[in-house]
Amino acid sequence: MTITNYSTLQSTVGDFLNRSDLTSVIPVFIQLAEAQMNRDIRHWRQQRRVSSTADERYEDLPVDFLEAVQFYIDTANGEKTLEFASMAEISRRELKTAGSSGEPEIYTLNSAQIKFFPAPDTAYDFSMIYYAKTPALSDLNTTNWIITHHPDAYLYGTLLHSAPYLAEDSRIAIWAQMYAAAVKNINDESESSIYSGSRLVLRNR
Repeated sequence: MTITNYSTLQSTVGDFLNRSDLTSVIPVFIQLAEAQMNRDIRHWRQQRRVSSTADERYEDLPVDFLEAVQFYIDTANGEKTLEFASMAEISRRELKTAGSSGEPEIYTLNSAQIKFFPAPDTAYDFSMIYYAKTPALSDLNTTNWIITHHPDAYLYGTLLHSAPYLAEDSRIAIWAQMYAAAVKNINDESESSIYSGSRLVLRNR
């Protein structure tokens, strides 16, 4: 059976496991595989852009946020890229400046929020490109980009997470190897797509 959507994925997993009594738990295996793929996969198809206005020290992250790619704000002198910094670095600078406000220079992530330093002294438009969680499969959302372009990642990821439940220790290594190969191919494809046809530009500091 060709894997094209949520239903055919469940059927194929049942066929691979040669079990007809797993209807209620296969969706759980898929959910676990999706959590794993969100940790392992970084592909340009996951990238999203969010634009908003920063007028406070903290702004909420998108609910599907995984990892920032690029962050920049509009200033009186044009667009400026903000660099990521650790919480410790921002705390050190806050102590030195007694919490004064100004044009944001750096940011960090804390408690599902973006923290700017210094705190904005006025409203700044900002944009962030980030990796978003891949929408989970369900009876209502039957496809996404991974199952469309890389069904093997879904299949072997799901089988891998079925193994502890079924005590299939003998097949864990095989499924883990196939899943790891699928993820590597996805990430490598993204790197190749992003950098193909262009030369890297080096920035002088």
